[in-house]
Amino acid sequence: MQETPNTETTYTALRFYHKISQLRADTWNSIKRELGRLNKTRDSAPRKNLVKSIEVKLTRLEIIEDYHAFPSRGDFRYLWDLFNKNDYSLLERVVKRLVRALISESYRRRHIDLSEIDGDSEELDTRDSLAQLRRGSPASSSLAQPYFELLIVDAMSPQEEEVVKEAFYRVRRSEDRFIYDVVTVRSFEDALIAILINPNIQACLIRYEFPYQSKYNLRALRSFLEGLSEKELEDQSEAARSILLGSIIREIRPEIDLFLVTSGDVEEAASQDIRHFNRIFYRAADYIEQHHTILRAIDDRYRTPFFDALREYSRKPTGVFHAMPISRGKSITKSHWAGHMIDFYGINIFLAETSATSGGLDSLLQPFGPIKKAQEYAARAFGARKSYFVTNGTSTANKIVVQALVQPRDIVLVDRDCHKSHHYGMVLSGAHVAYLDSYPLNEYSMYGGVPLRDIKRTLLGFKRSGQLHKVKMLLLTNCTFDGVVYNVRRVMEECLAIKPDLVFLWDEAWFAFAGFNPTYRPRTAMHAARTLLNRYRSGAYAKEYATWKAEFDLLDPEDDETWLGNKLLPDPDTVRVRAYATHSTHKTLTSLRQGSMIHVHDQDFRQKVESAFHEAYMTHTSTSPNYQILASLDVGRMQAEMEGFELVHSQVETALSLRERLYDNPLLQKYFRVLVNKDLVPLEYRGSGVDSYYDAASGWDQMEEAWANDEFVVDPTRITIAIGKTGIDGDKFKNEYLMNKYGIQINKTSRNTVLFMTNIGTTRGSIAYLIDVLIKLAKEFDLRWEESSGPERQIIKNQVKSLTEDLPPLPDFSRFHDAFRPNPNGNTAEGDIRRAYFLSYEEQNFEYLRFDNGELQEIIKAGRDVVSASFVIPYPPGFPVLVPGQVISDQILCFLMALDVTEIHGYRPELGLVVFTEEALQATARRVLEA
Repeated sequence: MQETPNTETTYTALRFYHKISQLRADTWNSIKRELGRLNKTRDSAPRKNLVKSIEVKLTRLEIIEDYHAFPSRGDFRYLWDLFNKNDYSLLERVVKRLVRALISESYRRRHIDLSEIDGDSEELDTRDSLAQLRRGSPASSSLAQPYFELLIVDAMSPQEEEVVKEAFYRVRRSEDRFIYDVVTVRSFEDALIAILINPNIQACLIRYEFPYQSKYNLRALRSFLEGLSEKELEDQSEAARSILLGSIIREIRPEIDLFLVTSGDVEEAASQDIRHFNRIFYRAADYIEQHHTILRAIDDRYRTPFFDALREYSRKPTGVFHAMPISRGKSITKSHWAGHMIDFYGINIFLAETSATSGGLDSLLQPFGPIKKAQEYAARAFGARKSYFVTNGTSTANKIVVQALVQPRDIVLVDRDCHKSHHYGMVLSGAHVAYLDSYPLNEYSMYGGVPLRDIKRTLLGFKRSGQLHKVKMLLLTNCTFDGVVYNVRRVMEECLAIKPDLVFLWDEAWFAFAGFNPTYRPRTAMHAARTLLNRYRSGAYAKEYATWKAEFDLLDPEDDETWLGNKLLPDPDTVRVRAYATHSTHKTLTSLRQGSMIHVHDQDFRQKVESAFHEAYMTHTSTSPNYQILASLDVGRMQAEMEGFELVHSQVETALSLRERLYDNPLLQKYFRVLVNKDLVPLEYRGSGVDSYYDAASGWDQMEEAWANDEFVVDPTRITIAIGKTGIDGDKFKNEYLMNKYGIQINKTSRNTVLFMTNIGTTRGSIAYLIDVLIKLAKEFDLRWEESSGPERQIIKNQVKSLTEDLPPLPDFSRFHDAFRPNPNGNTAEGDIRRAYFLSYEEQNFEYLRFDNGELQEIIKAGRDVVSASFVIPYPPGFPVLVPGQVISDQILCFLMALDVTEIHGYRPELGLVVFTEEALQATARRVLEA
């Protein structure tokens, strides 16, 4: 074994943990290849270079493997022994076996002794590899015991470590539901490094005394250890340091089950703040008790109450005298024509198809059994106080929340370019809507987020007009389709300083995965709500607020700039934390299509909302919910709790790999430019000043800095590529080039961009295929230019210019017509969208006007306020450019004229836009004034 690597070597290996698993896999494969070349080469110079390269790689891997159970420290001592003896032939065979074990994951099912290199062991490895190919993954086998690793934190000697490991190995039984191995670390920082780079760790046993500092250096720890000093930690008592470590582990990876072993007064330790620990053990507790306690905790997360109940129901013999002929597959198993449906889907899906809510099953509308338990588990997983399953998509989830919280004439602040379900939710609830404009990205025909300053200005406007009490909710999209993510905690905190009981609805349709990564999680609604609630309850915050208030009162509170230009803090005596999040679980986690969830973290839910929520839930939820969707939500939650950290980690890794290839390839850069942080977030919203998370020299080491404090950041797993230089618009590129020619499916485009999203199912093979396709397309565009005539080249130039220079500015929301403003003479801009929506139901109230022939422009020029009678939604960009009751502006018409899309909802080209007649507007305006 070599000497401990120096700090610089260690730092290079571990400074950015987001790509550690790829680094690990690639380095082992590289060593395997180099050993193969070394054993075939006799020239001294190449051999010397190969030996040096292998030594460097083994040194790097030893650091990483120090935090994994396989290969063990003993295995590494064996590798170094072979290396130092120059036994490169045997070393190659050992490394090949090691790599096979890692790829096939056979180490998860049986002990791998690397010193046993013989025909039997290699045959077992081959069999494991073939089994993985047949199943897709060893974990998919219902016969395999799920595997995890137990982390033990204690300053033990190597001999003591072996004794503890052996003790745990002895208490394992073949009938145990899970199998586990043990990882030991000797310091506070080592424990944090381990949980960051080893996703197999599912439980942690913190024992006795251990030092603070690791021998390694990992920059990713800095954000988690901010404010802590080594001296303070070294001066802490054993229990205090252990409890602090537990709290940080809980913050980084909340799914890990934590156990505290104390050698002191166990009763005294139990009286401290130990809420993060599942249980405390005294040192005399035997290993059998610890073993069973750990397995029971893992089992609690592994359970899938409704899926288990549905599987059990499907095995029961049942006579069906109810709805659904397809139940138990009866209508198709005896069919002469429909049997191919069973051939395609298999029989189990029909055995589990039923209308029953008894017999071990449950009712979604009034759950009392396994669905109730499954929803409670979902709340735990996503950090909510309550969670609800929705089987007909987040469009419905959004409407449920809005109807439950908003009464007619309540004022709601809404992100104007949010999903259309929110706009229709405003219609259904009768809310008075104040639309907020996101900052525009005209160069790419897309929007970012709504600046906090604009939100505060709108709230202050209602405060100055005496209407703040009517403002009920702020509704924002986090993250946006294009990956722009809010600083959720900051938005909530500063808005609550103006309106202390404001309700927040965060549409996180594309962000369900974020709760399972320590960098993403703080920017989720549920995490922000929990963090703020704990903060406002603390004595430290009361002092912070008192100091802030004294300083703030010295300023001019009547000047809006005082509120807009300074950070605001809410009064802890009046603030109420009320947050809701809607997740399209099926979009970013495991679930069948339309599987969604509502998550609630509302202090006033029980007293003010629960009854109305259940009525809204009844209103929008089918009495025949799809049990397969419910079961998939249950399984998806379990998977997220058990391996969400690993899967999201892999998702980020694949995205970063794709970005690197696109950044570094000169051919791809001719036609495709990946948009980075500075392209999607203007400098004024980037306090960190980070332009891009990636630097060719230092790699991916700036993401955490931006995500910690910036007002907006970009999710790197959403890769937006500007394609204007191809001369092909986004919609055509998506359909004709990507989908039709190469079978690559994407969702979002703008006029000159396409969006590629990685998810927890994206593989490195998928990334390689996409890069290959883009290279082929780039070569095709090169060939097109080479073979084009002069006039044809001019056409291409004109198309490129149209997509890179001649871009229409994105329109802001104009205004509601006075006929639809509750207070036409006031200074606030809210409108009654419901009144406008239903006014268009009567044919005499509307007419059609065309803008493609200049008719509508001439009418506006003559002085008439032309008002939309419907939603007008072009795809792309997919948000309403007009809503019922909105005045049509020249800016909006210019934007519509410049669009080259064929799909515009609410617009009939042969007729034009549907608008209100002047008579209808005048009559409505009179009624408003009379009221």
